[in-house]
Amino acid sequence: MLDEIAVPLARILNYPLVTLGDSVLTLSGMLTFLALILAVFVGEHVLRRYIVRRLLSRTRLDLGLQYAMARMLGYCLLVLGVYISLQIVGLDLGSLAFIAGAIGVGIGFGLQNIINNFVSGIIILAERPISLGDRIEVGGVAGQVEKISLRSTTVITNDNIAMIVPNGEFISSTVTNWSHRDDKTRFRIPVGVHYNSDVHLVEKALLEAASECEDVLKNPGPAVRFLEFGDSSLNFELRVWSVTIYKHPNLVRSKVNFLIWDKFKKYDIEIPYPQQDLYIKELPPIETPGIKN
Repeated sequence: MLDEIAVPLARILNYPLVTLGDSVLTLSGMLTFLALILAVFVGEHVLRRYIVRRLLSRTRLDLGLQYAMARMLGYCLLVLGVYISLQIVGLDLGSLAFIAGAIGVGIGFGLQNIINNFVSGIIILAERPISLGDRIEVGGVAGQVEKISLRSTTVITNDNIAMIVPNGEFISSTVTNWSHRDDKTRFRIPVGVHYNSDVHLVEKALLEAASECEDVLKNPGPAVRFLEFGDSSLNFELRVWSVTIYKHPNLVRSKVNFLIWDKFKKYDIEIPYPQQDLYIKELPPIETPGIKN
């Protein structure tokens, strides 16, 4: 009974499906190859998590570098695993070269953007222009980098919205990385005051407002610049340093603006409205028909 089932099953499993040069692909070989590939992907995932959590986490490397090293090692393991799987199944890689070339030419144009993002992902992981946790701005998207994959990067905005940015954007566009080298960042707040204001008192008020904000650094300290005599106001600029503005830029600016308003009210410093004076010269007399002036 078993022989009656085993013999036909063996014929089906060993039936040649595709001939590639000197190699013959059978159904059993295909099933074996799929099982090996599944094992390779599972093993790569487990090993990469183990390396990051157990080995790299004990080093002094920053989180972004640990992630990049683990991802690059994972990709190398995948390539090696696929190569070994092909050898186990008995497929000759030389016989696959022509087919791979033909397929590459055929779908290359259709997958051009995907390939571009794939290569860009490798460049990002190798050069590390951005890392996990960095605060970035690219293509009108601003937020914190949460995940870097081969095709895209996930950026979380301040509104807790996940933006999926193709990796090609980080290579072809200008990227603002607020925390690439140092979290310390200087920002500027323009302020206009009335022409009747005491400019030295304005400087004092601005420095006091900056010093009372907990997000503003004391070293380097804040500075005030008297920029110009504007059309309707004397224009100043408050320059302060912070290590938290890259995370919450609008919140820090709002805190400083509230303090500036309070200080201006305290010292009776007026913020003028833009205004224009219109002078009307004497109008010519209006002549009405039938009426003499």
